[in-house]
Amino acid sequence: MTKPTEAQCQRTIVDAARLCGWRVYHNRPTQDRNLRWRTALQGHAGFPDLVLVHATAKKVWFVELKRRPNRLQPEQLAWADELRAAGADYRLVWVPDELLDFCQELADVAGTPRPRPTTRVVLIDPGLRTP
Repeated sequence: MTKPTEAQCQRTIVDAARLCGWRVYHNRPTQDRNLRWRTALQGHAGFPDLVLVHATAKKVWFVELKRRPNRLQPEQLAWADELRAAGADYRLVWVPDELLDFCQELADVAGTPRPRPTTRVVLIDPGLRTP
């Protein structure tokens, strides 16, 4: 079985965050004329992949997603350092390894109730016999 890509993990996080009441920001890349992926930006490169805001929980998270063996680029490290120095909550999430734990943290912080386990009741007709 192949592991999900970083983009697939990001979609999962965005969906989970929205379900739990977080406001989500992501700057989506587009293809240029040469079919290269580019993200239009004004400012410094390396900004985190996601900004997640939960007003009720009074949380703002800057989230960078990475898939091993990739590493943070110097521009991404600079953003991480500056955000932390300013008191921001910066998160580096290794996907897919930490995906489920991070989604659970989104739910926990938002106060989203955990789903109750369901019990399946199977009625067996005593008149039925197996061959």
